[in-house]
Amino acid sequence: MTAHFLGDTAVLTGRTLRHVTRSLDTVITTAVTPIAIMLLFVYVFGGAIRTGTASYVDYMLPGILLITIASGISYTAFRLFTDMQSGIFERFQSMPIARSGVLWAHVLTSLAANAVSVAAVIGVALLMGFRSGAGVGAWLAVIGILVLFTLALTWIAVIPGLAAKSVDGAGAFSYPLVFLPFISSAFVPTGTMPGPVRAFAQHQPVTSIVDTLRALLAQRPVGGGLWTALAWCAGILVVAYVFAGITYRRRIS
Repeated sequence: MTAHFLGDTAVLTGRTLRHVTRSLDTVITTAVTPIAIMLLFVYVFGGAIRTGTASYVDYMLPGILLITIASGISYTAFRLFTDMQSGIFERFQSMPIARSGVLWAHVLTSLAANAVSVAAVIGVALLMGFRSGAGVGAWLAVIGILVLFTLALTWIAVIPGLAAKSVDGAGAFSYPLVFLPFISSAFVPTGTMPGPVRAFAQHQPVTSIVDTLRALLAQRPVGGGLWTALAWCAGILVVAYVFAGITYRRRIS
């Protein structure tokens, strides 16, 4: 059964990856907006923002990476929606393939596409002066957190991709996710915010994830923030996976 699932998922992932490579503009578009935000904040607003760090691009890059991923997963919902509308899911049901492999193919494609976008953003950040003395272990931890965050958001994207009634509805869910880093420590320290906004910013998941990534890249002690960030990512992933499975079963029943 496991070999059957892995084989089917690999074949279906190859199919969705081919769709992405035929429209590379989607991957490029995903990276363009975060890069534009990064350029705007560093070269226009950066001089007026006091973060206590030598380089503002070093401070804001973790938040930009999360925005990149949040922008990218909207295409997962779009691809799932178009597959549902085209009737390909009904064709797959008539074939002897693992049903869950269809969803996992889209999830793995999301991981690959977002990895390309994140790499592009980091490349531009390096040109803008981003530097990190983090060792191999710290970079592996950063990659692990970003992968877990991507999986969590991708499984959230699966739900509207299956349940939406229109293309606009399938992609609209990502707007709050893209906006959430702006009410966090991604761009300014939360201590500069007014009381109610500060309370929200300090206790929402993006702040703990951004702070952990920033500490890892700056070679600072992470402390318990790492476990908080992992707990947020894992908790969102589990809940989204369960609801995505329920939604999928209802659609194909």
